[in-house]
Amino acid sequence: MQIINNLFRSSLGKKYLMAATGCLLVLFVIGHMIGNLQIFLGPEAINRYGHFLQSNLELIWPARIVLLLAVAVHIWSAARLTAENRAARPEAYAVFEPVGASYASRTMFMSGLIVLCFIIFHIMHYTVQVKFVNLTGQNFIDFVDPQHRHDIYKMMVVGFSNGWVSGFYIIGVGLLCLHLSHGISSMFQSMGWRNEVYRRFLDRLAVVLASLLFVGYISIPTAVLLGFGRQVLLN
Repeated sequence: MQIINNLFRSSLGKKYLMAATGCLLVLFVIGHMIGNLQIFLGPEAINRYGHFLQSNLELIWPARIVLLLAVAVHIWSAARLTAENRAARPEAYAVFEPVGASYASRTMFMSGLIVLCFIIFHIMHYTVQVKFVNLTGQNFIDFVDPQHRHDIYKMMVVGFSNGWVSGFYIIGVGLLCLHLSHGISSMFQSMGWRNEVYRRFLDRLAVVLASLLFVGYISIPTAVLLGFGRQVLLN
């Protein structure tokens, strides 16, 4: 009980919580991208994958609950640490000259809030499938493939065929990956793995991973805007 109390009360404990939840969320982002990229294998692959997830509620709901808790703890830890840092330095710098701090590191809290808004939109768009959010006038819930499964392939193609939605998605993913480019490196530092020997390697690894995630995620809306899956729109 004392360990849990220290985790939530001490600054070091909050850093551990933010690092641990951040690690979990990064793993989800990677797994989610790999799942989504199955769209390039065709309707059968992505629809089978989606049907598997939707048919195993005993797996998907515990995973969702854990992810929601991780997001909540991550945001709470970030907010508390930001407040503590500001309280420790109540007077702003007369002239702010960041030395050795990247743009990503200086905008972590703000980019995190914007990313949260993007995630809420993304959930309403493709998970809850709220009709007025997709800006297409179509109800994604009604999309069914010949095997009577939810037609995720058609949903993604129709969804990303709207330029405004794709543009917002690309910007949101860009901010997410900007957040990760520093967050992953900070995660290693909080866990005590980022020492002087490995610092440069881990910093570069964070940037490379964030860049790969960005390319992977935006490849789908970009491909749709360039004509991928156009036959679905003609049916």
